Amino acid sequence: MPESAPHNEPQSALPSVGSRLLAFGLIVLAGAAGGFIGYSFVDLQCEGDCTVQTGVGAIVGAVLAAAGVAVVTVLTLRAMGEWRTIQEREAGKPENRPPRVQ
Repeated sequence: MPESAPHNEPQSALPSVGSRLLAFGLIVLAGAAGGFIGYSFVDLQCEGDCTVQTGVGAIVGAVLAAAGVAVVTVLTLRAMGEWRTIQEREAGKPENRPPRVQ
């Protein structure tokens, strides 16, 4: 730790491991759901042998859903990190500290 860094500042802007694992799981789940939706959307409209079309629909649906949820989770995790930093900074100000009992 550098000498000039205050001791009460957060050491990393990364969210907790649990938050990142939850975000990853939600992105994978959204991708699977998007894949099923894309497959079904093409399958309902196609007649005959539609293997390629349904496969493309599933891939496009999975990628779009996973990308959308990934954007939302990244923004949420960043907002949580900023909120935590602001709360820690506010708690460290002298006017927000509890009075000392003498």
